[in-house]
Amino acid sequence: MYKLIAFDAYGTLFDVYSMGQLAEVLYPGHGQAFALMWRDRQIEYTRLVTLSDPNPAGSKYYLPFWELTIRSLRYVCKRMNLQLTAENEKRLMDQYAKLTSFEDSLTVLKSIKERGISTAILSNGSREMLTTVVKSNGLHSYLDEVVTVEEVRLFKTAPQAYELLLKAFPVKREEILFVSSNAWDALAAKWFGFDVFWVNRLGHPYEEIGEQPNFEGDSLTRVLDVI
Repeated sequence: MYKLIAFDAYGTLFDVYSMGQLAEVLYPGHGQAFALMWRDRQIEYTRLVTLSDPNPAGSKYYLPFWELTIRSLRYVCKRMNLQLTAENEKRLMDQYAKLTSFEDSLTVLKSIKERGISTAILSNGSREMLTTVVKSNGLHSYLDEVVTVEEVRLFKTAPQAYELLLKAFPVKREEILFVSSNAWDALAAKWFGFDVFWVNRLGHPYEEIGEQPNFEGDSLTRVLDVI
């Protein structure tokens, strides 16, 4: 049914909220709130960059995802009145570069490849940071392409970001299944014309606008049931 299964990276294959564990060590009592606010600010910055100049040639405000992640970290520490020393910043960013994958990420990618279906990542992440996190989790052998928005200098949910998959693979929109744990990402991909699998690990409600995802499951392994 599908010739390509494309995955979002952060939050879908890799656990961004695991950063809360290190944050709790560095800032006791604030770890969970810290991780949530960091992630929210990171995504907010990608939207500001893209929406403020949605030029097809790329936003003039574009900054690599790594840089936005650092600046989000600094904002959160100021907002929460936490001291961000150079040492703490380095520890947190080094940890972010090597986020741990979810337990089912490797198994699912391997199984898809064994079925002869192409796999890819489509992410806001920069090429360097994606290469690092993919290799550190041993996923590189099971991915045909790692596609990053760097090429278009517009972050998801810009249509140009999702279009990169059509440029990277000789497939049609209806031959792609896009997998994301981020409801906003799943919705935008659905609007673009992809079939979508929403990984709803936490049992959250879906967005109140737009179309429902084609498929929903509480883990990545549910994707295997679809294909």
